[in-house]
Amino acid sequence: MVKGVIFDFNGTLFWDSHMHLQAWREFSAKLRGTPFSDDEMRKYMFGRTNADIIAYAMGQKQPDDVVERLAKEKESHYRDMCRKDLEHFVLAPGAVEFLDFLKDNNIPRTIATMSEKDNVDFYIEGFHLEQWFDIDKIVYSDGTILGKPAPDIFLKAASKLCLSPADCLVFEDALSGIEAAKRAGIGKIVAVASMESIDYYKNIEGISDIIFDFINVEKLIWNRLSNIFK
Repeated sequence: MVKGVIFDFNGTLFWDSHMHLQAWREFSAKLRGTPFSDDEMRKYMFGRTNADIIAYAMGQKQPDDVVERLAKEKESHYRDMCRKDLEHFVLAPGAVEFLDFLKDNNIPRTIATMSEKDNVDFYIEGFHLEQWFDIDKIVYSDGTILGKPAPDIFLKAASKLCLSPADCLVFEDALSGIEAAKRAGIGKIVAVASMESIDYYKNIEGISDIIFDFINVEKLIWNRLSNIFK
């Protein structure tokens, strides 16, 4: 039985993967002379901490002050990209309606994102996330949480909801995030095919459902899992 919902954010509730791809391609070229390949992006960027990504790009772990300086530079560039593309600075299709559904039915929910605080604050302000989420329950990369595929972020998110991980449903787009949810013992995992094809997720063990967007998702999931959210 699923009693609460945990959302990844980037590439799930907010379809910004293409902007992170562009920002990290440009920044990785600056750090090491060549941009990340698509395969490197999937393996070493999505769902990872900035410290992990920078360590990979530079070939070794960097001092905290170096990581902080480089990460702030990259994320500032990314936020500028968002501000310049306001047409696409919107939540995923159907997300507002689904979040309203969860709120109206008093279903516990939160966000578990490897974004850092500056970006999370940017999202809270830009999307008015306080409409649907208890801001104090949002879990983000604060320097104490291991990056995905470690299970830590989803374990902490479930704890914030006062639920067992087995009683939670996770929406996630990244392979590292799906693996993190599995390691955390999350009860149901729904893959969001925001950038990849559905075929990309079909053979991944542990996925309960695959969706294109959040349009009518409460009806689709409710019909298939009739005891969900009770």
